[in-house]
Amino acid sequence: MTSIGISRLHFPVTTLGPGRRIGIWFQGCSIRCKGCISLDTWASGRKMTTLRSVTGLLERWLPETDGFTISGGEPFDQPFALAALLREIRSKSDADVLVYSGHSFEALTSHLAEMDRLIDALITDPFEIDDDRDVALRGSGNQRLHCLTPLGVERFAQFERTVASDDKAFDLMMDDSGTIWLAGIPGRNDFKRLREFLESQHHTIVTTEDRLSETR
Repeated sequence: MTSIGISRLHFPVTTLGPGRRIGIWFQGCSIRCKGCISLDTWASGRKMTTLRSVTGLLERWLPETDGFTISGGEPFDQPFALAALLREIRSKSDADVLVYSGHSFEALTSHLAEMDRLIDALITDPFEIDDDRDVALRGSGNQRLHCLTPLGVERFAQFERTVASDDKAFDLMMDDSGTIWLAGIPGRNDFKRLREFLESQHHTIVTTEDRLSETR
């Protein structure tokens, strides 16, 4: 039985690719880019589950989804689990698959050969906190979009452009503990402005970054 570390699943995600998408965040990241907004997904060995459990949860959303976005964490830190998940997705859905990785495309060639036609579009390279943030679907301008299949070209070639006003949005998620998650590509200082606004309204905000710094 395939084990897989998953931080969270969510549907619909509308800010990380076209249409209403199933978002899958892997748990565990060896790259750990400075300024990452998902520090809670860095630790490996946590939130382990089985591929069967994950695919069982996804099935309820399959009739309504336009695509899948897989991020993290770092999906390619679990290459065998990632490949198994992608095969399951392909067997159950014709929707497109977008994967984010902090590795370079060149470093992933052997893995991609084993996942041939399982990924339609791939965004690669580490997040650079000081780089421009004006390219669609990417956190920093150094990151590259690779359309790997005809479906990937059809669905994602449109995102080889600068950020538009419609791109500046977040999906809001809440888990059973009441923790709120934001999915999307933040602009520079977006979270700082959000914190300042909430505090001006007499709300207290504690981020996953705050919690991690308390335990270091």
